[in-house]
Amino acid sequence: MEPRIKTVIIKEINPSLKEMFGYKNLYMGPKIEKIVLNMGLGLDGNDAKIVTSCQEDLASITGQKPVITKFRKSIANFKTRKNTNSGLKVTLRKNKMYEFIDRLVNIALPRIKDFRGLSSNGFDKFGNYTFGIKEQIIFPEVNFDKVDKIRGLDITIVIKSMDKKHSFELLKKLNFPFKDTRSN
Repeated sequence: MEPRIKTVIIKEINPSLKEMFGYKNLYMGPKIEKIVLNMGLGLDGNDAKIVTSCQEDLASITGQKPVITKFRKSIANFKTRKNTNSGLKVTLRKNKMYEFIDRLVNIALPRIKDFRGLSSNGFDKFGNYTFGIKEQIIFPEVNFDKVDKIRGLDITIVIKSMDKKHSFELLKKLNFPFKDTRSN
């Protein structure tokens, strides 16, 4: 079964973006390629219990087992050793990616305490959008009673587009709650 967001993108959003920006065909428009979730553990990466609990949290959020990332070199000031655990990451593609966007926009982001919207400064020069979440417990899949410590995670939405503006419009049409960019 095809995700709801995917059909909305194909039938409604792509034609409206084609009309808005004057593309010659639908395939010139912005397209979401993948979503990468990253949870840094820092000094807690040495504790096996913490790593497994964070793995379970990320696996329940994404529906996919996370990969343990390692430090590439030792840095004394940061108390890191080469090849020790630094964090966890998950890359979502295809249908899981669209289902995650649907849950993120409609369920998780509205649950953030004192939420005023996402910053529109998170776009890089290629049109990819990155933002951070301070609490992993905003996702309903995470059992609040089993969480030992509240941790944050970074979400990167990789978008194939011509420009930042095109990516911004795609995410706005997907109901991402951006802050108003009014100047007072």
